[in-house]
Amino acid sequence: MRILFVGDVFGHAGRRIVREHIGHIVAGRGVDLVIVNAENAAGGFGLTPAIADELFDMGAHVLTTGNHIWDKKEIFDYLRSAAPDSHERPRRVIRPANYAAGNPGFGFYQGALPSGQEYAVISLQGRVFMPGNDDPFRTADALLSRITAKVVVVDFHAEATSEKCAMGWYLDGRVTAVIGTHTHVPTADNRVLTGGTAYQTDVGMSGPYDSVIGVEKQFVLERFLTGLPNKFEAAKGDPRMAALLIGCDGASGRAFTAERLLLGE
Repeated sequence: MRILFVGDVFGHAGRRIVREHIGHIVAGRGVDLVIVNAENAAGGFGLTPAIADELFDMGAHVLTTGNHIWDKKEIFDYLRSAAPDSHERPRRVIRPANYAAGNPGFGFYQGALPSGQEYAVISLQGRVFMPGNDDPFRTADALLSRITAKVVVVDFHAEATSEKCAMGWYLDGRVTAVIGTHTHVPTADNRVLTGGTAYQTDVGMSGPYDSVIGVEKQFVLERFLTGLPNKFEAAKGDPRMAALLIGCDGASGRAFTAERLLLGE
């Protein structure tokens, strides 16, 4: 079984470069399951129902998110419309599972491919240098006690590399992959850990690399030079798609390959 995880899609440039590449990767590499982090897909900040549909139409099975999930208010009702046992699109957009009880939506999704292969996707958010939320490690334990699928992919949306690395080792042998998101900078440590879990500290951004992590350079430089607040704007230049391609055994869930992709125009 092959899984394609596409890193943080940032704005229109990110959606455009993903649209350019996702079809030929899925067809050419025999991809079975496509997971896309979409929390920055709407202008670089948040996700709308229309853009979620756009990404599903490109071939995504599940959309993961992170700390920007609430930036577009129309996503609230979209996530609230998802029934726990549904497999419709709103149910396949997941927010971090370790958010406080009562938040709209769900933190994991379990489904099956047309082949009958079961899989699950978990979204977690770190606590180091991040907004306050519950313990992601114990949240993972609680979810894994409920999930029956052997193939389990974890999107760990976190800032600190140490926290991401710790989560990788904590879940090694218990999930198929632990993939870091949030920093928008792809790391070169893609590998399969000793217990059979594919790991990368950060898969990187699918978006404009002629930027400061997706934002037009001049706005960020002004903020650093003056300390004054200003409005950030999504950049457009040099779009690239960052992704991790995972090979695994569908019966056991153990990964055997973790290939880093970074594709330009």
